[in-house]
Amino acid sequence: MSTALHNVIHQAEQIILGKSHQIRLALACLLARGHLLIEDIPGVGKTTLAHVLARSLGLQFQRIQFTSDMLPADILGVSVFQRGSNDFKFHPGPIFAQMILADEVNRATPKTQSALLEAMEEQQVTIEGITRSLPTPFFVIATQNPVHQVGTFPLPESQLDRFLLCIQLGYPDAQAERNLLAGVERREMVTKLMPQMEAAELLSLQQQTREVFVSPALLDYVQAILRYTRESAHYVYGLSPRAGLSLLAAARAWALLDGRKAVMPEDIQAVLPGVANHRLQTVHEGQTAVDKLAKELIAAVAIP
Repeated sequence: MSTALHNVIHQAEQIILGKSHQIRLALACLLARGHLLIEDIPGVGKTTLAHVLARSLGLQFQRIQFTSDMLPADILGVSVFQRGSNDFKFHPGPIFAQMILADEVNRATPKTQSALLEAMEEQQVTIEGITRSLPTPFFVIATQNPVHQVGTFPLPESQLDRFLLCIQLGYPDAQAERNLLAGVERREMVTKLMPQMEAAELLSLQQQTREVFVSPALLDYVQAILRYTRESAHYVYGLSPRAGLSLLAAARAWALLDGRKAVMPEDIQAVLPGVANHRLQTVHEGQTAVDKLAKELIAAVAIP
């Protein structure tokens, strides 16, 4: 692992206590040029994690608080008529930043949620017939509350599939929570964080991630996982080819974080829950926990 990546992880662990695995998953998602969905109850540090990553990576950051009355123009921007020049001038929305926090994304209506689709998939937005490129790198961290909470709109499958990983932070363990209660206010600590790398170095690491070697045997393993989900009667529908590409990209990033230039089966298994848990729907929805679902997949598919 590079010194800069090590420093980013170490700095994040000082703020988000007891969540080293989730921090590494979030970084792996960024290195794989993907977008991250964090689904959990309010108050466990979802927004803080996004702030910490943005500051540690030296990225331009914008937070968008999603609400039920938000319109797509509130995200993308709008053209306003200028009396002096007698024409329209485009005022870019908060989407034009390197890292976007889409906070409580499922509180917005489906129409507003869909405003993120083109940006996440193609790193551009088309407004009033004009296509505008977004900054590089471009990364979306979206948080959502559990769908059973009041005032939420479930994300459609097409939107969910744009997220490379979906993770849950969960409650901290007893010792981490004790340190949190007895320590300094987290917001104050975040404001003092220093960037540990520049955007150019991050882009270089993303390119290195793409070059991590995956053997033909591991490609067989990924295909076997995809085939099992499609043929099993346990799932409503199986994982798509895009999910397979996401699994490989995340595994490459996980290997890079461990300082290796080749993917191992353990890398695929480490990121499998994050890749699969928002894409797979069991026949008896809601009865299979995320960690149990991933364990069943790993147990069912043999490593070549």
